Amino acid sequence: MDMREQGSNEAVKSPIMNKVGSIFVPVKDIEKSRDWYCQLLGLPNDCEIMNGHLCPLPMQGTGLILDTMPMWGGKEPGGAPPIKTPAFMLLTGDLQASYDFAVANQVNMVTDIQHDHWFVIKDPDDNLLMVCRE
Repeated sequence: MDMREQGSNEAVKSPIMNKVGSIFVPVKDIEKSRDWYCQLLGLPNDCEIMNGHLCPLPMQGTGLILDTMPMWGGKEPGGAPPIKTPAFMLLTGDLQASYDFAVANQVNMVTDIQHDHWFVIKDPDDNLLMVCRE
C-alpha cells in the first residue's frame, strides 16, 4: 500500500523524521553570497566554505546552507535555478525595523510590508526570501 492509499488519520510509521535539518539556497558566487547573507543576518562573514561550493551559515534552529549546487545545474552557464517562490521565512521581532534595514542596505525589495506581518526580498541570485513577524 503506498502513502496515497493510507486514507486514514493513523500515523504512518516512518524512519524519516518530521524535522528539517537545513535548507539549501542555490547561489552562483559562494563568496559574494556568503557576504550578502552574513550582512543581512548580522553574522560575521568568516563562515567556512566547504568543498568549494557549500557555506553553512550559523543559524538558530533550522540551518541555511548556501550552495553553488554543482550536481543540480551549478555547472551550467546560468547556474542552478533560483527559488522563485519563498520556500522559507526568516523571522523578526521588529518587522518595520527589518524592512527599514533591508531598504537602507539596498536589498532588492519584492513587496512592501503585507498585512502587517511579512515582506519579500530577493538575494543577489534572484532567490525570493520572506521576512516574517515572529
